[in-house]
Formats: sequence, structure tokens, C-alpha cells
Amino acid sequence: MGHREDLLEGAKRCLLEKGYARTTARDIVAASGTNLASIGYHYGSKDALLNLAFIKLTEEWGERFESPADEPEVPAAPLDQFRETWERVIGSYEHTRAVWQLQMEVISRIDSDPELRKALIGPQRAGRDGLAESMMGVDPETDPERARVAGLFCQALLAGVMVQWLMDPESAPSAQDLTEGLKLVLEGRGPAS
Repeated sequence: MGHREDLLEGAKRCLLEKGYARTTARDIVAASGTNLASIGYHYGSKDALLNLAFIKLTEEWGERFESPADEPEVPAAPLDQFRETWERVIGSYEHTRAVWQLQMEVISRIDSDPELRKALIGPQRAGRDGLAESMMGVDPETDPERARVAGLFCQALLAGVMVQWLMDPESAPSAQDLTEGLKLVLEGRGPAS
């Protein structure tokens, strides 16, 4: 790997260990074995490097929830696909807690960091498409509007589930809880008596 890749890997490690606000340029240099001038040369600034590192971390995190390559090509029933994806997401919590915490920290920085907000717009939209496809089976290529709406729903649900798991894992929802909740929404309430 060259300095550019070393810096990115070092920044990812720093983000997971220290968070966004506490990571300094010197931390990144120490973690990457490079020098301070490399950050400016390759990325322009520490913040630009951290923004890219955060995007790469969330992309890697999202790839964990795609259907495993050894799964048969037969599509699952929609609710089964929803539940199976949530089982992978929630099942990863212990191993990916640092990414979940980092996502919450980054959300808290959005209003005070316009460059971060700008850097996240495209990846957030791409993430919606990925969630629509993995959780709801909606192909963004063939049905972009349906994928957009499904992705918005999944992102909203994901943010809420993250908060619950970070605050109180003992009472946070399971994949089955989420699936049963979705069934209740789909069934609706009958007419009032």
C-alpha cells in the first residue's frame, strides 16, 4: 500500500477507536505510519480524509448485510427477506458497535459541518438503494421510485433500531420483533367499534 491507502486505513482505525471529534491529524499519522504532509498532499485536509474514511467504513458495514454469496438465487418471500436481513444487522451489533456509535456521532455533527453534510449526500442516497434491495427486495435499477421510498423507510427504521441497541440492548427489538411490527402495520387496524 502507498501513503494514500495507508492514511485511509489509519483514519478508519482512528475513527473506530477515538471517534470523529477526538481524532487528530497526528493520530492518523501514527496509525498509518506516514507523515503530516501526506494528509494535505493526498486528501487536502484532515477533515476531507475523515469524511472519506467514514464513508468507506459505512460502505464496508453495509456490505455485511447483503445476502451471502452461497445463498440460492431463489428470492425469499418479502417478509422473510426483511427478517433475514435484520437478523444479520442485529446479529452484527457486538462486532460493529463502534461503527454504530460513529454513525450517531457523525449525525450530531451535520449541522456544524457543511463539508461533512455535502460529503454524505451521495452515499446516503446510495445507501437507501442498497437497503431497499437487501431488506425489501426492490431493485433500484428497474423501479427507482419504489426503491427510493423503500430505502427511506429502511433508513428511518435503521436509525431508530441503532439508537435502541446503543441505549438498551436488553430491550431493543429483534429481527422477529421488527417483522411482526411490519406485519401489524400491513394488516392495519380494523374499523373502529
